[in-house]
Amino acid sequence: MQKRILVLDGAMGTMLQDYQFSEEDFRGERFKDFPVLLKGNNDLLSLTQPQAIAKIHSKYFEAGADFVETNTFSSTTIAMADYQMEDLVYELNFESVKIARKVADEFTQKEPHKPRFVIGTLGPTNRTASMSPDVNDPGYRAVTFDDLRIAYKQQAEALIDGGVDVLMVETVFDTLNAKAALFAIEEVKMEKNIDIPIMVSGTITDASGRTLSGQTAEAFLISISHIPLLSVGFNCALGANLLQPHLEAIHNKTSFAVSAHPNAGLPNAFGEYDETPEEMATQIEEYLKKNLVNIIGGCCGTNPAHIKAIADVAAKYRPRKLVDCC
Repeated sequence: MQKRILVLDGAMGTMLQDYQFSEEDFRGERFKDFPVLLKGNNDLLSLTQPQAIAKIHSKYFEAGADFVETNTFSSTTIAMADYQMEDLVYELNFESVKIARKVADEFTQKEPHKPRFVIGTLGPTNRTASMSPDVNDPGYRAVTFDDLRIAYKQQAEALIDGGVDVLMVETVFDTLNAKAALFAIEEVKMEKNIDIPIMVSGTITDASGRTLSGQTAEAFLISISHIPLLSVGFNCALGANLLQPHLEAIHNKTSFAVSAHPNAGLPNAFGEYDETPEEMATQIEEYLKKNLVNIIGGCCGTNPAHIKAIADVAAKYRPRKLVDCC
C-alpha cells in the first residue's frame, strides 16, 4: 500500500448468477436429501460447486485483483439458520478459504512480483443488534451482542485456520454488529497468540448519508477506531459517484488505509446493474485524482471486466499517503 493502490475483486453473487445453478446444483450429491430448499445459499456452493468458486477467483486475479474475498459472506450460524445448516459453519469457512488460497498461491507462484492475497469475509448477518424488527416493540432485539460475538468468533477461527491473509468485516449496516465481530476477532487473536490485519467496510444506505443504524461516515469511523485496523472504508448500496462524498469525509481523519468497493451504479427497476466498466472506472478515477483511497474494488453488479478497468486506471495514480494524522 506504500507503493501503489491495491485492487479488490468484484461481486461473487453477480458472477454466480451467470451460472444459473438449479436446486439440484446447489444440493450436489451430498445434500440431495436435505429437508429444506437450498437454492440461493451461495456460500454452500463452496462445498457443492467448488470448481465454479475457484474459477471466479481466478477470473478476478486475471483481471488485476490483488485480493479476492472468500465465499463466506453468510457463513455464520446466525445466517445459516435460514437453511438449517448451522453445523456446517466451520467447514463452509475453512473450505472456502482453501479454494481461494489455492488459486491465490498459484497466481503468486506465476507472478512473484505481484503477490496475491486472500481476504476472509465476515458479512453483517441477517439480524441487527441496534434496532427492533418489530415496529410495535421498539425494545425488542432479534439478536444480542453476545449471540453475534459467539457466531463471529466461530467464523473467524475457521477463516484463520484455513489460511487467510486478512479478515474483513464488511457491508456494515449496524455498527454494533461490527463491534461484536471485531471483539470476537480480538478474542481469537489473543487466544491463538497471533496478529492478522483487519479491514472494516461500512455501508451508507441511502441519500441521507448514514448507515442503517443512523451513523454518518465520520461517526462510523470514530466508533471503530479503537481497534488497530489495516483499513476502513465503504462498500455496497451506492454507486461510485455517490460514494465519493463519504470517502472525502473520512480520508483525512484517519491514519488507517481507506478502501472503497462501490456497486456498479444503482439497481434498475429489475434489480440489475447497468453501469459499464468504463463508466465505473471514470467515476472511480475522481477518487484517485483526489488521493482518497489505498484499496479499490467493486461490489454488486461488478464482474472481472469492471475490475480490469478499475485496475488499469488505479495503476496510473499514487496511493493515498498513510500518515499518523489523528
